[in-house]
Amino acid sequence: MSASGTDVELLEFIEEATKNADDVQKRVLAEILSQNTHTEYLQQRCGLGGSTDRQTFMAKVPMVTYDDLKPDILRIANGDRSPILSAHPITEFLTRHGYPFTSPLLLVLTSFLGSGTSAGERKLMPTIQQNLERRQFLYDLLIPVMNKFVPGLDKGKGLYFLFVKTDTKTPGGLPARPVLTSYYKSELFKCRKFNPYLVYTSPTEAILCSDSFQSMYSQMLCCLLQHQEVLRIGAVFASGLLRAIRFLQVHWQDLTLDIERGTLSLKITDPSIRAAVAKLLKPDPDTARFVRDNCSDQNWEGIITKIWPRTKYLDVIVTGAMAQYIPSLNYYGGGLPLKPHEPRHTELLDLADLQLGKEYELVVTTYAGLYRYRVGDILRVSGFHNSAPQFHFVQRKNVALSIDSDKTDEAELQKAVEAASNRLMKDNHTRILEYTSYADTRTIPGHYGVFLELALDNGPDPAPVLEGVMEECCLAMEEKLNSVYRQGRVCHQSIGPLEIRVVQSGTFEELMEYAISKGSSINQYMAPRCVTFAPILELLDSRIVSSHFSPALPHWSPTRRH
Repeated sequence: MSASGTDVELLEFIEEATKNADDVQKRVLAEILSQNTHTEYLQQRCGLGGSTDRQTFMAKVPMVTYDDLKPDILRIANGDRSPILSAHPITEFLTRHGYPFTSPLLLVLTSFLGSGTSAGERKLMPTIQQNLERRQFLYDLLIPVMNKFVPGLDKGKGLYFLFVKTDTKTPGGLPARPVLTSYYKSELFKCRKFNPYLVYTSPTEAILCSDSFQSMYSQMLCCLLQHQEVLRIGAVFASGLLRAIRFLQVHWQDLTLDIERGTLSLKITDPSIRAAVAKLLKPDPDTARFVRDNCSDQNWEGIITKIWPRTKYLDVIVTGAMAQYIPSLNYYGGGLPLKPHEPRHTELLDLADLQLGKEYELVVTTYAGLYRYRVGDILRVSGFHNSAPQFHFVQRKNVALSIDSDKTDEAELQKAVEAASNRLMKDNHTRILEYTSYADTRTIPGHYGVFLELALDNGPDPAPVLEGVMEECCLAMEEKLNSVYRQGRVCHQSIGPLEIRVVQSGTFEELMEYAISKGSSINQYMAPRCVTFAPILELLDSRIVSSHFSPALPHWSPTRRH
């Protein structure tokens, strides 16, 4: 297939940038420093004196974490409009955890060592108007690359389950919202030019609806109506696509009724969605019968290829914590190839210092005023394109549990367990001897599972399992988890209720014996706070005495961040 003129230009840009990666990064660094030379941070605190070269920059500007910059960021959030970090006006804050930077970056890779900051609470990442345009340019690079490997993507549509999340305003009046919400609500997305490679089954009105049920229902209805036109299926995270499949399992009867009658469910009350869907919806008994026949079958293996038979690949993030969903994607996808979203960036140091297969911590410098900022992401060099290294996302630093966009580290998990311990000690004189945890993705949505071994406070005897109390402990733990977790539970239903699994007395002794039999030192052994290794999980599951789930939703509101 011959590439379009625009595709050729974009591919040439990629080739040129990756052939001269070091020169490009020098130029980007000089441009960033030149634009921000008179900022308070670079001029007064770092004493850069207008220098734009790499050597001076690395000598005078320290590597920093979010905690280091938090006072400056809060000044901006509270209304200070002076050039603190960036010479350009800060237009909004991005509140995503993982990659908050989808604009051209200056990346510095440091060896994977040392400790990072908490991955739990959302952080306010400053951004400027120009970054939105840079993000759009990077999005435009994706399709030409895919066209090289999957021809004919302009002959159909993309089925993407896209959603906006809650955004708030800082005390100073600046929006604070996730990066994709920022993009979807921008004029660049809402008024985007027609591109045959970027035609979606979901109406923009459905994507922009903040009611998650109405948004999902209408997007699912539209993609079923257009099931013969779909060439690729995706969501941001693998967990998001699996939630969509689960939604279909629960609501297919209502959806097929709407298709059959050509009427939209009264549960959808958003006027803009109703108007947009009305343009597609008309009585279609044949499609209704097709969907009903497939969904009524108890065996949902390969359901994606059954309902959307022209699908070429699944477009979801399956790296890092999302890798746990690959078996489920393979089951529902019928073996469709997965297109991994892997950050591919060039780096500041001598490329000869990088080695294939080694892991590095990511440090970035941005146009919006983050200089040598430690993101907390761990990347592995997976290959090279010309002189530029390609990276595979491994994990967030210090993260113990993750289901969706939530990131819970060991310190946060410990606080949650302490809340359960306090509840058990208060009235039941029961203590927690040991605990570990597991991100259980066998359910949709996935949920946190916490294994507890209990004993009476006055002795080693196993404590009785107390009806009702353990459920209260589940909720107490959820209340202590970070706001991103609670938002996923309350607002987006992307995380299921936390589960406590009480295990038999002596279970953690068995766990230690197993670890020692595999080579661990008894002097250095510590019970793992998160487990993923199948034999260990099997051992723990085989010792479960009882299982308890959180009986209610934890508290969350857009204004509660802790």
